[in-house]
Amino acid sequence: MRCGKRYRGRPRVREADPQDERRWIHSRAAYDGPCLRCGPEGILDIEFDLDRARRAINPRTLASRPRDQWRYRELLPLPAGARVAPLHVGWTPVENAPRLARWAGVRSLRLKDESRNPTASFKDRASGVGVARALASGVRVVACASTGNAASSLAGAAASVGLSSMIFVPEFAPEPKVAQLLVFGARVIRVKGSYDETWELCQRACEAYGWYNRNAAVNPSLVEGKKTCGLEIAEQLGAEVPDWVAVSVGDGCTIAGTWKGLQEMKALGFIRRLPRMLGVQAEGARPLVDAFEQRRDLEPGPAQTLADSICVGHPRNWRKALRAVRESKGAFVAVSDEAMLEAMRQAGRLSGVFGEPAGVAGVAGLRQAVEDGVVSRRDTALAIVTGSGLKDVKSAMRAAGKPVTLRPNDAELAAYLEDQPI
Repeated sequence: MRCGKRYRGRPRVREADPQDERRWIHSRAAYDGPCLRCGPEGILDIEFDLDRARRAINPRTLASRPRDQWRYRELLPLPAGARVAPLHVGWTPVENAPRLARWAGVRSLRLKDESRNPTASFKDRASGVGVARALASGVRVVACASTGNAASSLAGAAASVGLSSMIFVPEFAPEPKVAQLLVFGARVIRVKGSYDETWELCQRACEAYGWYNRNAAVNPSLVEGKKTCGLEIAEQLGAEVPDWVAVSVGDGCTIAGTWKGLQEMKALGFIRRLPRMLGVQAEGARPLVDAFEQRRDLEPGPAQTLADSICVGHPRNWRKALRAVRESKGAFVAVSDEAMLEAMRQAGRLSGVFGEPAGVAGVAGLRQAVEDGVVSRRDTALAIVTGSGLKDVKSAMRAAGKPVTLRPNDAELAAYLEDQPI
């Protein structure tokens, strides 16, 4: 992705680092790290033989396959016969949301509801592939740094196949997400620092102890798991693929993976045109927005937002994120915390879909992009709801307000309804 070096199969890590036996054991069956020449900045792209894949993945063959992410196995970096977690991941619904479309200002709007995944977020897609890769390589401990969703998805998938999980979360991670980790039996390390500091600690620990590194920002196989969302969008919508696909952006892996999936499905003939990608960041954590608008490389910046899932000041997969938006002739926009809270309210009340702040950032971003003239009111759109609102109940209550409390008295109820008619 950075220097242009190509690897056939996997890099020969043993020659690159012959003294580190643990690293060789970790990499024996599959190398899931960055370019050996560039280091962490050189995140690899995995390329597939699409001519060969076309014989296995087409409407006729897919018709008889289970409706989950493993229906696309020929486009995933898994060895033949690889064991996968038994949890049902993927094939999440695409909901039509005409009332929400009017609020956002577009001609039509669909919601890809990723809260339907096993641990209620998009991240289950990446963790499913990561756990399968760990099993194939014989590693018994998987690890990641996360503000919550990637961690809970990894902990759940690991628990389902008997792997141990080491999870590093920043101190601000919401309690419901931490609770999920503990229930799944993960070893949780709460770090007194930022997400970026938490990520660095996890990186060093994976190197030191030989754990399988699930951090999608350096592990190219995880982006392949995330691309299954793009594969599904193309298969589910076909000729009705929208003009825009909007999604929240933290480290950049989700938008990069979704774009890769859409590109591959166009190459395979499932869709005839590609949508434009709209990347949405929080106003308080917008380094990719700034890089895009100023037409430059990334410069890490501050990270302060209630949307913990995208509270990232140093996106590690920034090159792929910028590439996805630029190649698609799309855009990046930033939205305020209040705009995300408003999108939580409106998505719930106008479509019946309950997303966390980062989960509905795509919806907020579409509205902002229409106001900015980036997206036309004649355009069609799909927003990926990346995580459930139950992941962040505190923000949900802030968005929705508190319930009314009355005594069990008919007169009080009547008085209330007279003052606040339905």
